[in-house]
Amino acid sequence: MEISGIISAIVIGIVVGTLGRLVLPGRQRIGVLWTIAVGIVAAFVGTGIAAVLGVADTKGVDWIEWLIQIGLAAAGVAALERYKARG
Repeated sequence: MEISGIISAIVIGIVVGTLGRLVLPGRQRIGVLWTIAVGIVAAFVGTGIAAVLGVADTKGVDWIEWLIQIGLAAAGVAALERYKARG
């Protein structure tokens, strides 16, 4: 993986993680680095799911792929927040 790929993964992780937090109601008590990490994982997993469904490479903006990634990020942020609240 090239440095530009790593940088773009971080940028996409920031965007996806932030959007995932925005769709959740209320305040989330996890830090920025956790948000980025959840966003990066959600972006990779969401791209894989979109590829399996055949919607990863479409003409124009890949809206379905973005929705999958944001949904996964929201689920990840919610799960991490519940986990951190217990401990």
